[in-house]
Amino acid sequence: MSDPYENTPERVFAALPPTQGRGFAQSWWGQAWLKALEDATLDLKQLKTGRRLARAGAVGAVSVRPGRVTAVVNDRDHTAHRADVLLPELSEEQWDRFLGMAVERAGHIAALLDREMPPHLVEDAATAGVELLPGMGDLEAECDCDAWDHCGHTAALCYQVARLLDQDPFVLLLLRGRGERELLDELQLRSVSQAETVIVPQETYAGVDAAEAYAAGDILPPLPEVPSVPAEPGLPPSLDTETDPAPGVDPSALEFLAAQATCEAHRLLVDALRAGHEERAAEAELTPAQDAVRLASGGPEVPVAARLAEGSGRDREGLALAVRSWEYGGAAALDVLETDRPAEAETLARARAVLESAWEEDERPVLRASRSRWTVVGGQTQLRLGPDGRWWPYRKERGRWAPVGPASQDPATALALADGRE
Repeated sequence: MSDPYENTPERVFAALPPTQGRGFAQSWWGQAWLKALEDATLDLKQLKTGRRLARAGAVGAVSVRPGRVTAVVNDRDHTAHRADVLLPELSEEQWDRFLGMAVERAGHIAALLDREMPPHLVEDAATAGVELLPGMGDLEAECDCDAWDHCGHTAALCYQVARLLDQDPFVLLLLRGRGERELLDELQLRSVSQAETVIVPQETYAGVDAAEAYAAGDILPPLPEVPSVPAEPGLPPSLDTETDPAPGVDPSALEFLAAQATCEAHRLLVDALRAGHEERAAEAELTPAQDAVRLASGGPEVPVAARLAEGSGRDREGLALAVRSWEYGGAAALDVLETDRPAEAETLARARAVLESAWEEDERPVLRASRSRWTVVGGQTQLRLGPDGRWWPYRKERGRWAPVGPASQDPATALALADGRE
């Protein structure tokens, strides 16, 4: 007698080790699989038994075929039971609609190859009349313990399958009737066929002799104008997918990061198209701590700001000072806030001469110099010298020195700004 499964695609997964302290499904599609089980099972005690058996590693090797998943599950007394869970296969017409939809959207194929099943793939399939994920009542149980509904053995198998689905959504597609290789071959065949139908034959062009083209260079039309730069950054894609985020993912932080990335891309584009850009030195790459300050200058919500403060090695007040410095002068201002370098004697002497000439002798402030920082004796103001020779105005606020303006080549101007007279 011939084997009815002889030509049926099958994948066998080795038994998974015991697991503790984590959910069985981390992916949203794995969780959807378990929801179909838990919504349809009448005896919650059997679900609890199934979870306990699965966590204990009682589920043996799992065989996955179209419409059926099978494993041997051992009871606590080591009695072995064959458990099967059945899922309806998609019809040929449904597979045709699904494959046609997937070919039209290259992102769907790329996601599957990355072992991902994005919500929009499932939504697009549903729009085409194809339900990939099981619904209530779709997971039918068979077990040699003769239970009429899901027993602890079939529940344990379902929980184990959820772990397999996390690793590879092609497991679900095999259950629905098509193996990975068969699917990918069909998608490739359809992609080639579709490309051939849209190719428009082009007239053969023999080209032009190089000497002739060079000689006619002065009569060629001018190059087209460079497209204008958008007035403002674009909007990043919305993350509102009505799907719970994966563990460890903070949607608000991710949305903030995406928005800041669009702003930075716009800034870089504007700077790259500015006259003389090619003659300026490339910007130094920011350190992680500096980049955390740059991001914090975008005004994130409190939870995100707290994470940035921690990532930059500062407390909340320290981050606020760093952000203020960044907004006055970027990485250079941040460096002046945090670093006190020795200054060249010639630079200090020149600055002292400028300061002495800026006031009458009886009005001149007394400055105490320490390396690159000059503090007004008995006052609340300070000058800081940057490595590029510019002076930064500082004022003491709540016991901390804080920048109060941009840098100036003239130390007297910077000191007047620090004193509030500019």
